[in-house]
Amino acid sequence: MRPIEAMLIVVIVVGLHIVVVPRSRQRWTRWLSAIPIVIAAVQAIGEGFRWQLVPAYAMAIVLPAAWPLWRMWAGRPARRPWTRRCARIAVGAVCLLVLCASVTLPVAVPVFGFPAPAGRFGVGTLTYHWTDVARPEPFTADPADHRELMAQVWYPATPTAGAARAPYIADADAVTPVLAELAGLPEFLLGHFRYVTTNAVAGTPVAGAAGRYPVLMFLSGLYGFRSVSTFQIEELVSQGYVVIGLDQPGVVATVRFPDGRQVPNLPVDRIGPLVDQSVEPQPITPELNGVPQPDGLVPFFAQDVRFALDQLSRVDVADPHRILTGHLDLGRAGVFGVSLGGRIAAQSCRHDARLKACLVMDDPAPADVVADGLRQPTMFLTRDAETMRLERRKSGGWSEHDIVMTLGTMRAAFAKLTGGGYYVEIPNLFHVNFTDLPYWLPPSQQLGLTGPIGGRRGFAIINAYTVAFFDQTLRGARSPLLDGAAGAISGTTVEVRAPAP
Repeated sequence: MRPIEAMLIVVIVVGLHIVVVPRSRQRWTRWLSAIPIVIAAVQAIGEGFRWQLVPAYAMAIVLPAAWPLWRMWAGRPARRPWTRRCARIAVGAVCLLVLCASVTLPVAVPVFGFPAPAGRFGVGTLTYHWTDVARPEPFTADPADHRELMAQVWYPATPTAGAARAPYIADADAVTPVLAELAGLPEFLLGHFRYVTTNAVAGTPVAGAAGRYPVLMFLSGLYGFRSVSTFQIEELVSQGYVVIGLDQPGVVATVRFPDGRQVPNLPVDRIGPLVDQSVEPQPITPELNGVPQPDGLVPFFAQDVRFALDQLSRVDVADPHRILTGHLDLGRAGVFGVSLGGRIAAQSCRHDARLKACLVMDDPAPADVVADGLRQPTMFLTRDAETMRLERRKSGGWSEHDIVMTLGTMRAAFAKLTGGGYYVEIPNLFHVNFTDLPYWLPPSQQLGLTGPIGGRRGFAIINAYTVAFFDQTLRGARSPLLDGAAGAISGTTVEVRAPAP
């Protein structure tokens, strides 16, 4: 809980004790029972109102009125003493239940935070709006619209104590209602995301006046958002990488541009066939706005990565924010993506030799990548089939066809790598463990939404392999974690494929 939230709970407990316990009700103590309502007002104004505290707000309002009511009740003659005792027990029980809810809800669904990453660098962040005038936008109604992207850049910075931290989701008021709708939840349930901040500081100077850092593109999964794996992004930045997260219309839940325009994604029954077409042909060739898509949309989404690299080369020469100029080492560029983002990452590497390393997390490989392989060193990071079946039993999804297609295409693509690479399995890791969801809902493991591995342990393992892979491929720093079974983290398996001669 946040500081004033915790203070509110404490004063409610004190006020409840005064009201319920007869010996505590002295004349001067009636003023103490009014303190909760003051703290509640301070909390709602200072930290922001959120629905998880509604029981606490209710208690804060009721307590000041309860004290005189108890005094009036106590002053009346009791014809049946047992009725007063029963009433006291009943009221006490109700108060206890509301108090439990006041504590449980904000703890179970918190305004969460991110622990400081392990590397020596702080994290800075900037946001860009890019328009590709060479490509039309297929996800809007106007055929004259061009493809637009929102890009957030996280970069190594000098740690700054006390500086204001950047929000987790910059456009939370636009993104979270769509996320809630897609999940079938009431909109208010994700309202507290607007209060969540990260370790990043907006616009802070780059660490090292003349330093250049390797560049990594991050791609989220279907209905995600550009910062959905902040646990992984911030760790990479703290280790000396620049990471660019793309909000791609048609991939993420929704994109809002600086002028307020918003592009929501399509329903799953429409977007699903369009992205699956690149893995296996659908029974009927999918269409988008009446145009057949025989290759699906993954090749189109991969062009976003190519375009973003072009834009970054301009930023390195003349950053409009005047911060990143001369700090982007685009000769050491890589890409990583989770779920659909992993599929797009693999497709991007097939078509763009500027990408020197590719990390694909838990998603099928496109058919042409399976057929031709990749020239770049590539890591496939996933789970075993039994873990996927466990996820199906606990939280749904992952049909046998999905399991066979995901693992089968990843293994087939791994076998065709000409640039060498790694196939890593992490048992007991669910699909959402590749995102920040364990932070969103601390009891997610107990509810069966995330894997038995636990959120923090899963994050630690994913980050260890991610940093080791990019350090080895982009910096030439060999890691024992990637030496195969002998160096693997306990409980995981690592298969190594040497580059083709």
